[in-house]
Amino acid sequence: MAAGTAILATQALAQNTPAAQQAAPAASAAKRVIVVSLEDRKLALVEDGQVKKVYTVAVGKPSTPSPTGTFTIERRVANPTYHHSGKTVLPGPGNPVGTRWMGLSKHGYGIHGTNEPNSIGKAASHGCIRMARADLEQFYELVAVGDTVELIGERNEQTAQLFGNGQNPAAPAPQQAQTLANSTATTQTTVAASANTEKNVVETPAIAPLAALR
Repeated sequence: MAAGTAILATQALAQNTPAAQQAAPAASAAKRVIVVSLEDRKLALVEDGQVKKVYTVAVGKPSTPSPTGTFTIERRVANPTYHHSGKTVLPGPGNPVGTRWMGLSKHGYGIHGTNEPNSIGKAASHGCIRMARADLEQFYELVAVGDTVELIGERNEQTAQLFGNGQNPAAPAPQQAQTLANSTATTQTTVAASANTEKNVVETPAIAPLAALR
């Protein structure tokens, strides 16, 4: 994405195809918690206290940091169309937010793809969590609206249990796994807004309200 204070807008256009009209997977009895360690630049998908997947991600750079706190996934959009400064980028390799968008309850932030694959594993985004395309599309199918997302700023006992030394993920200890499994709160942590903010707007085919993205 372009840096600076420019406003970025992304809109998912309604299409008459089964793929475009496919609803998000219904929340199951399984308790899913998505844990992102901003310092490790890793994302773990924990289901019923068990680590299912670990991915390397890009996080916010120092001038536009990712927020910290506990949030939820509020919407899922496949193949969004991107708008910026009068320019429209249709779904495809050049789309700055990639092929999938998962908006968080923290207004203006989400998990999405990128057209800058070299940024993965770095502090390079404008606050959102970026994933490589293959990881993003796999992850998108494994999560649902309502799943908990924990964004953790500094390494702690929880991230050590999940990610080990930042290279090799470790299964959570029983007590930690229970904490993760029960972590369904949607309490948000207020984060000071960056002076240089980029915003993207997604409108799903079925939902009219707008949600800003980064």
